[in-house]
Amino acid sequence: MDFSKYKKYQKGLVVSTLVAIVALGVAQLIHFNTATTAILLGLVVGNIFYKTFHDKESHYKDGIKFAEKDLLMFAIALMGINLNFTMLAGLGFKTLFLIVSAMAFTIFMGLFLGKIFGLNKKLSLMLGIGNGVCGSSAIAATSGVARVHNQDIAISIVLVNLMGTIGIFLAPFLANLLGFNDVEGGILAGNTLQAVGQAVAAGFNISDEAGHYATVVKMGRVLMIAPIVFILIYLAKRESMKNNESVDENAKVPFPKFILWFLLFSALASFGFLPQEVEHFISQASHYIALIAMAAIGLMIHFGTIFKTGGKALVVSSVLFAMQLVFTSILIVLLGI
Repeated sequence: MDFSKYKKYQKGLVVSTLVAIVALGVAQLIHFNTATTAILLGLVVGNIFYKTFHDKESHYKDGIKFAEKDLLMFAIALMGINLNFTMLAGLGFKTLFLIVSAMAFTIFMGLFLGKIFGLNKKLSLMLGIGNGVCGSSAIAATSGVARVHNQDIAISIVLVNLMGTIGIFLAPFLANLLGFNDVEGGILAGNTLQAVGQAVAAGFNISDEAGHYATVVKMGRVLMIAPIVFILIYLAKRESMKNNESVDENAKVPFPKFILWFLLFSALASFGFLPQEVEHFISQASHYIALIAMAAIGLMIHFGTIFKTGGKALVVSSVLFAMQLVFTSILIVLLGI
């Protein structure tokens, strides 16, 4: 195999990897979300050495762009190993209905609030999907299909993870305020917080039983990544055909092959084809590769784009998260879960 064509990626990949390694250490030191830390650190480095990475003749740009797109899709594909479809059978109809209803509500309200506050539609969509489905993973998996700009990906990941960090303390407080039992409290945490670690932490802050339910419900939400991607593909194809119907009636939207690999790895995990040690290795690999991609995303963003829309996006994300908590709480009471 001829590896010479990949030489142009070396410098950018090395820088992205170094930023990711430092971000991993910083995140562990300050006990903060690793994806957000990688993006923010990449943002700082990328702006301090702006000409180095953004100049047309930059030797780093090709590798960074490869990391932020190709490596990210590879990481998402590997993430399927964390998902066991058999977990859906144990959730029950009411809980499944709650997960799907809250997800649809959050995505819709993300678009609605974004329109009210003047955000662009794709940033609003990412905020809705990030809050409604499963944070950084959902944003990363759907951003390519939705053709979202890097700055919108970065803003949505940072804000969604910020809401999740606040939620670690807010969800248990709300569950206690509403008089929820351990099962109800666990479902509230699992159905509203963005990252798996955040949902699990909030659940176990209530009790061990709540932690278990938070974990199961959260994984049920993560399994919604695949259906969301397929829906976005359908909508993108329909829009493409509508915009090009006079020119090409067979206008096509490229199918993201990574989602097939995502489903394959999910199937391997669901049917127990691989030893646990191998599954753990693949899971860890997906995490570290995704961090390199997040660092690369940060490296290519200018501070000005963040300041331009960050304030409005923060308001939308905060209101959206509050509405998500309220909606899930109401459904828990009405459904009698």
